[in-house]
Amino acid sequence: MKKLILFLSLMAVLFLPISSVRAADAPAPERSVTERLEDLEAYVNNGVRNASTNAPSKIAGSGPGHNAWMMTSAALVLFMTLPGLALFYGGLVRKKNILSVLAQCLGITGLVAILWYLVGYSLIFSSGSPFLGGLKFALLKGVDGNPNTDYAAWVSQNVFSMYQMMFAIITPALIVGAIAERMKFSAILLFVTLWMFVVYFPLAHMVWGVDGLMNGVWNGDAKIKAIDFAGGTVVHMSSGWSALILCLILGKRRGHGKEPMQPHSMVMCMIGTGMLWVGWYGFNAGSAVAADGIAGNAFMTTTLAAAVGAFVWAMAEYIFRGKPSVLGFCSGAVAGLVVITPAAGFVDANGAMIIGVAAGLVPYLAVVKLKQIFGYDDALDTFGVHAVGGTLGALMTGFLATSSVNANLTDANSYAKANGLFQLVGNGLWMEQVKAIGITLALAVVGTVVIAYIVKAITGLRVSEEEESVGLDLAEHGEEGYHGG
Repeated sequence: MKKLILFLSLMAVLFLPISSVRAADAPAPERSVTERLEDLEAYVNNGVRNASTNAPSKIAGSGPGHNAWMMTSAALVLFMTLPGLALFYGGLVRKKNILSVLAQCLGITGLVAILWYLVGYSLIFSSGSPFLGGLKFALLKGVDGNPNTDYAAWVSQNVFSMYQMMFAIITPALIVGAIAERMKFSAILLFVTLWMFVVYFPLAHMVWGVDGLMNGVWNGDAKIKAIDFAGGTVVHMSSGWSALILCLILGKRRGHGKEPMQPHSMVMCMIGTGMLWVGWYGFNAGSAVAADGIAGNAFMTTTLAAAVGAFVWAMAEYIFRGKPSVLGFCSGAVAGLVVITPAAGFVDANGAMIIGVAAGLVPYLAVVKLKQIFGYDDALDTFGVHAVGGTLGALMTGFLATSSVNANLTDANSYAKANGLFQLVGNGLWMEQVKAIGITLALAVVGTVVIAYIVKAITGLRVSEEEESVGLDLAEHGEEGYHGG
């Protein structure tokens, strides 16, 4: 018996390591040539990898082409704020307030980046409720080079996060246009901080979040089956309507209607407009979150709408005022870009042309007639262009969207099939858009009223009459934009 036990022990010592080595050396399962070709086709077509096998993909991470386009798009969207919007708005104010606009754009950029890192990205793009995401990605935890497949199959999540951060930066910066030349810098920073949590983060999650209330394209359980390609509601409606409410609470500029308040540099405004237009390709075409055919369509429709909007606005001035102004061309271009934003990846060239004409006429009437009738001091026409334009764009998207340019609007998209979106395209989608417009309007208006009075109680909203007279550059920042004669 002892000899048998000794023999078995010896065999165990001799063979167990060998079997262990063999197990360790066993090759990992590999995808077949067919499966590897399927992965390559998925990359080229911006599709999903084959998930029917446990063998790891040979291209398991992000796709270099899609990643490169999204990094470029992120830079373009930042270019819209710095320096595009800063110069566009800066040229439209009086020269004693030019640096205050630049400081506001710079300050908002830094502030929103900090909020984005802390919880902003997570509150929008992690799952949670239909109204707000959770804290899964707080401090950008886990936001690395691997794709977040809830939003993109081939784009690194860290790139996607930075791209979306640029949207979060420019949105509150747009509000600056309505309250220019009279609001305290400290009040602006506090207002933007609260506004991001009360308005932007919840609204962006509802529209773009994977389980968002109004995400008709990617949430199969969406209660409101609305579509917003690049931010008609999230960016332009929210900022534009908030801007109107804030400028009404803040009051008119000292001397408004009694003394001239002409733009101090239309050259600067034109340069800023060109930068905005170029940057907008990242804003709209980048919202495809891939270098694919939908991005190409958004590139085309963005170009057409902006060009037509610029021409129509200036021609309206030509007809009604006798002279087409450079400001009219600039305003029309921006209006065209605003109105096409929610529709860019959902409409064809004909839809873009219709949108361009509407963008050149409706915001023009809002800026020229509506402001004159009601007498509010929307200093740089943020309400007339962004609120009116964003609302118009969201509505027109409901009428003009076509599945022929975007398969995500068909039953080939399982989410659109599950919630019935594909049946609404060309058949009542505009009603879902009206619902989204209503929620956006209510959130922006009510949220802004509450926040404005909180800020007024804590820091006050306006600079003193003396500081306003001197100019915000010296009063708030101790600098002048121009020296000498």
